[in-house]
Amino acid sequence: MMEQKDVTEQEQETVDEVEVKQEESTETTEEVIEEVEVGTNNQDEITKLQQEKDELYERLLRLQAEFDNFKKRSVKEREAERKYKAMDLASELLPAIDNFERALQVEETEANKGLLEGISMVYRQLLDGLKSQGVEVIEAVGKEFDPNVHQAVMQVEDENAESNVVVEELQKGYMIKDRVIRPAMVKVNK
Repeated sequence: MMEQKDVTEQEQETVDEVEVKQEESTETTEEVIEEVEVGTNNQDEITKLQQEKDELYERLLRLQAEFDNFKKRSVKEREAERKYKAMDLASELLPAIDNFERALQVEETEANKGLLEGISMVYRQLLDGLKSQGVEVIEAVGKEFDPNVHQAVMQVEDENAESNVVVEELQKGYMIKDRVIRPAMVKVNK
């Protein structure tokens, strides 16, 4: 009987060991399942964070491009502003220059000689000042008619001149750099 008791105790110990191992195995399985669930949750979070990072990076790139374009546009605007800064002033001075030209066409006499010299000096100073700012007179007489810089107010038939050529300038035209301030008023040969 003793033997049977020993066998039964051994069996009981073996059964207890199996139960303990089963419990440990169940706990380990539950831990693995929890780790897999946590890993899946982490993977979802990682994917979500990666997408968010990509979106923010794209937004940053767009903002940088917009800022670079803004800087380039600002530089161009400043350059154009500097380049054509005298345009408004020249536009305002052109009628006065026209009046000086008319005054200089008066017949010179002994009485008005000094006055005409003074008008001539002021006229030259105005033209020199405008020239220093890039304002130039548009050449017209003898040149082919260009609607970009000439304004035809009359057409004449002159056998001595070629067709579509300016034969007379009625009012001078001016331009600054590559922009026309005022086109030249001209007579054009048919």
